[in-house]
This record gives sequence, C-alpha cells and structure tokens, in this order.
Amino acid sequence: MTWAAFAAAEPDFARTVEQRFGAFRHHVLATLRKDGSPRTSGLEADFRAGELWLGMMDGSLKARDLRRDPRFALQANPGEGTDLGGGDVRIAGRAYEAGAETKAWYVEEAEPPQPFHLFRTEVTEVVLTRVEDETYLVVQVWKPGEAVRTLKRT
Repeated sequence: MTWAAFAAAEPDFARTVEQRFGAFRHHVLATLRKDGSPRTSGLEADFRAGELWLGMMDGSLKARDLRRDPRFALQANPGEGTDLGGGDVRIAGRAYEAGAETKAWYVEEAEPPQPFHLFRTEVTEVVLTRVEDETYLVVQVWKPGEAVRTLKRT
C-alpha cells in the first residue's frame, strides 16, 4: 500500500507518524543481508507526493540489500536522552528501486546529492509506541485492510 493510501485510510495516525519523522533528519533503516541477518544503517526518509521515499548513496550496502530483498523496517530517530517525545515510530514494508523517469522527477523536487539510489516503498505496517500519563504503555498498530489497533497496558 502506498503512503497516500495509508494516509487516506488513517489521516490522523499518518500525520502523527510524519511529524515524528519530521522532527529529525536521520533515521535508522533495517535491511536484510545476503545471509539473512539484519543490517541497520542511517538514512534520510522523505514523504513526498503521497509516497515514502528512501534515498541512499550510490553503491551502498543497504541499496544492495534492498535490490536483493525488498523488505525493510524504518525507525524514527528517537532524539536525545530517554524521552521519546512523540513516541517510538516504526514503519515496515517493501522498497523498490525507482526508474530513471521517477528518479529524474525526484532530482527536480528534492535536489539530493548525486549519484544516489531511490526506492519507493509499499507500507505493510506502522507502529507507534508511547507512554501515556506516565502510567500506560500504548501501542498503536496499523496493517493494510485493518483499522488502527490500540493496545494499552500498565
């Protein structure tokens, strides 16, 4: 599902997630290595034209990982200290490398450093974990075709 479709289905939740990612420039991307083990890397994520874009340096290991296996997890930068502010936000999905025409459009729009890889994402899960009233752990989970599910525990 595209980011636009998620945002249309759950506009408040999508806005909260975008604001959380917008609080910092760099985030953490998890990809799968050739042997199936996880690799984490720093990354700039971009919400633009109804899509979540992942841009990365030319020839990077994370780009090679995504070309081989498109599954990813992206975690918003938690910020300084132990206070997560807007909560801990994670997005999971699949990422597919953009073609030349889309990449040319993106260069016009975002002016990224070049050369670079650009991946368009399909979102399969969005999770927000936060503390409420200094008492409850609240976890909100969204998956395609489902409403946001909220779990609350002490």
